Amino acid sequence: MQRLFKYYTGPGHKWFNDHIPAVFYEIFWCLFAVLLFKHRTAQRQIPIWVFFITCILKFLQLWHPPLLKAFRATLIGKWLIGTTFDWWDFPFYLLGSLSSWLWLRQLNRRRYAKTSQS
Repeated sequence: MQRLFKYYTGPGHKWFNDHIPAVFYEIFWCLFAVLLFKHRTAQRQIPIWVFFITCILKFLQLWHPPLLKAFRATLIGKWLIGTTFDWWDFPFYLLGSLSSWLWLRQLNRRRYAKTSQS
């Protein structure tokens, strides 16, 4: 998913292609986790866990054992754990997680407002 946003060629394309996909990466994993964990309490914690796990994966890019090198050489490995460490990804991971948290909060409010009206 993150790679889909790497093909923009308009104004500010370098910045957009390097950093904005990190926001969408966080949002994607938060929404995916919501499909697995539907409990309201879990949905509040999902953005925190996604941010934490994504940061761990980012730091794994600094480690180059043969197993990780082999995995990164595959397309799925590049997509899932990436190949290049950049400190500037962390603020965008945080932005994506905060956006996801706000989005999930809004969805929960609507969902529970509808059930209380019924």
